[in-house]
Amino acid sequence: MATAQETHEYPGELNDVPGWFWPLDQVLFSWFLERQERLDTRGDLLELGAYLGKSAILLGHRLRDGETLTVCDLFGAEPPDAANRAEAAKSYSSLTRQAFERNYLSFHDTLPTIIQAPSSAVVDEVAPGSCRFVHIDASHLYEHVEGDIGAARELLGPDGIVVLDDFRSEHTPGVAVAAWEAVLNRGLRPVCLSTQKLYGTWGDPEPVREELLAALRGRDDISVTVERAAGHQLVRTRAKGKRLRPPSLPASRHPAPGPVLGAGRAQAAAAVPAPAPQARPVARPARPSTPRDRTRRLALDLLPPLVTRAVRRYRAARRAAAGRAPGTAQSRP
Repeated sequence: MATAQETHEYPGELNDVPGWFWPLDQVLFSWFLERQERLDTRGDLLELGAYLGKSAILLGHRLRDGETLTVCDLFGAEPPDAANRAEAAKSYSSLTRQAFERNYLSFHDTLPTIIQAPSSAVVDEVAPGSCRFVHIDASHLYEHVEGDIGAARELLGPDGIVVLDDFRSEHTPGVAVAAWEAVLNRGLRPVCLSTQKLYGTWGDPEPVREELLAALRGRDDISVTVERAAGHQLVRTRAKGKRLRPPSLPASRHPAPGPVLGAGRAQAAAAVPAPAPQARPVARPARPSTPRDRTRRLALDLLPPLVTRAVRRYRAARRAAAGRAPGTAQSRP
């Protein structure tokens, strides 16, 4: 199936944007950001690894006056090492900055601050302690994720939230190692886990965790379990099938039922004349049944089946012979 960036179509809603930002995480992102707004927690938003903008669009929806969303991604630029080049070629070959910007501007008036560089460059562009929410979804390689977690710790303010994507996927063991190493050895405290992401803080997790538990236990579309491991309380969340109620999502400028065509394609489509309606074949009126016809049908019904079939074959052959006009070519057997 062609994606928006391949067909140059505009997303009609957030979930038209390609990406792995699932509805459960849309709910959790919205809850954490809304809580920060409610408590008047100020700070900027940061995303390391944007792909085609799905999660960045939601983050931009939660910006307040005086705040900045910064997005850091290679967007097709040369990766810093051979392993990262192989990863980019395999997973992100269709990613372009143009596609990201087109998707983002379908929902917002202005672009975020874009750093087109390896995620390691972010510490030189973002002020320490200036962020309240950091989403890490860049490389899946341990060395890069370990560095991204260190950057997040430096850039987050007190009680800021960091989100680590793909911390438990089978194809991303490097992320899992870096995530749990941060929990066990680098002071990161989990707040909750979704099927794809780990939400944590270097502040006190207890107030936000208890408030989140109360909110989730009031929903019938998300299951919640609580476990303890290595001295940490782990809140696990999972969507209950397709019953999950979505949060308030940003509205697209192109809210068509399907993807919106670009102006050139729409004009070209309008220039094609509609096909002329075809005349329907006129049904031939049925010949009225006569007493002779009814007598013949009755006779056929009363004859033995073998004789009836022979009579019908004979009549069919006579009709076929009578229908051939003189000089008409016959098909070869």
